[in-house]
Amino acid sequence: MPSIKVAILGFGTVGEGVYRILQEKREEIKKSTGFTVDVVSILVKDKAKERIPIRGAQITDNIHEILSNPEIDVVFEAIVGEEPAYTYLSDAIEKGCHIITANKKMFAKHGPALLKHAEFRNVQVGFEATTAGGIPIIRTVANLLAGDRVKRIQGILNGTSNFILTKMRDEGSSFEQALIDAQQNGYAEADPTDDVSGADAFRKLMILSSLSFGQQPDWEDVPVVGIDHLEPVDLKEAVKDNLRYRHVADIWKDERGKLQATVGPVLIGANHPLFSIDGVDNAVIVETEYLGPLTLVGPGAGMYPTGSAMITDLLHVIRQHEAVMVPN
Repeated sequence: MPSIKVAILGFGTVGEGVYRILQEKREEIKKSTGFTVDVVSILVKDKAKERIPIRGAQITDNIHEILSNPEIDVVFEAIVGEEPAYTYLSDAIEKGCHIITANKKMFAKHGPALLKHAEFRNVQVGFEATTAGGIPIIRTVANLLAGDRVKRIQGILNGTSNFILTKMRDEGSSFEQALIDAQQNGYAEADPTDDVSGADAFRKLMILSSLSFGQQPDWEDVPVVGIDHLEPVDLKEAVKDNLRYRHVADIWKDERGKLQATVGPVLIGANHPLFSIDGVDNAVIVETEYLGPLTLVGPGAGMYPTGSAMITDLLHVIRQHEAVMVPN
């Protein structure tokens, strides 16, 4: 049975999720693709840290031990921040590895460069997990672009903010208390700044912009507003008028063909597709020239939704390149 050797860079929530799914779904992947997938290396910051039992993989804190291994076919990247993730993935592409990332902060800025580099080296880049968690928005838009044209994308792209707004509306919680609840439930980081300020949703919107329109607007021109200024009374007043606050990322082309984008709280009515999206769910509305509006809804984050999106990318890589995948 041909074997595909993979490395995982980063072993936090997402990296562990990738590993767990690959172990749990090993037989199903083998049956559907004809390949076994073996995790041979895992990059961590602290080798001494206690973690789940790992079978058959080298645990290392040295990226060169991974990049110097000629057997590795695919590199999963689940590191936080732009660097060293961008450098590691650039080096992996240069060595002929396919790459799959969940790093939206890095990919919003460096995605176009990685895609060009990968095209030159004839390898694949999977980035489904960078945007909207378990919703297959990247593959959906890519498929739509084959015979249609995207006119607008609008969505709830951050589950933490959506959870907080839901708690404030339904329970009358203050922003601060709803944020604590989000952290206690594992929906928000210890430092939730990127989530509540709108920065996270903005980066995801820029990734979708590159994919859908082939470009991004000037980042400085996009107004980005968070949810931390909203009070429970604001949400109560909205409910009286049968309206709800949603934190919405929106991008479209104006009548002159210029990209316009906004990120921030928006009041929406009951007839809007985003009205009923509560809790940590994400939702994306893709409006195209021929199909019209298409709405996708699903879990926005977490070990398994994000890990599943990365495994879907792996399966796509295998099917695209199975003719050249050679048993090691």
